[in-house]
Amino acid sequence: MPVRTANAQWEGGFKRGSGNVALGSGVFEGPYSARDRFEDGPNTNPEELIGAAHAGCFTMALSLGLEQAGNPPDKLETSAKVHIDPQDGGGFAITKIELSLVGRVPGIDEAAFKEAAEGAKAGCPVSKALASVPEITLDARLESE
Repeated sequence: MPVRTANAQWEGGFKRGSGNVALGSGVFEGPYSARDRFEDGPNTNPEELIGAAHAGCFTMALSLGLEQAGNPPDKLETSAKVHIDPQDGGGFAITKIELSLVGRVPGIDEAAFKEAAEGAKAGCPVSKALASVPEITLDARLESE
């Protein structure tokens, strides 16, 4: 199996410094800073990248599960909200990830869709890597055809 890479570079101190992150594939490269992470800066941040990875992995895992069950999806859209909060004693932690899914899947009912989505949430490799996050929620909704 391939090994995926990413790189980060940082210059300066924490508050005034800044850096650049890049994916090994070359598909994305962009700046980041403490402002981008803890305020509403215009650039990316680690939590946003984690959210993209989680939404992508979960959605792909769900597509596979639905297809294997005989119900390939027409469309799946997932958003991820990653919460980072200060901790008692200092530092920060990712405390919650909210996944929100809307799917169009012919031949499946809402209950089966939600069950498949919960299975994908539990089984995707990124969910497993994020197991230390105290709360990962999923709101799954089946769109009518």
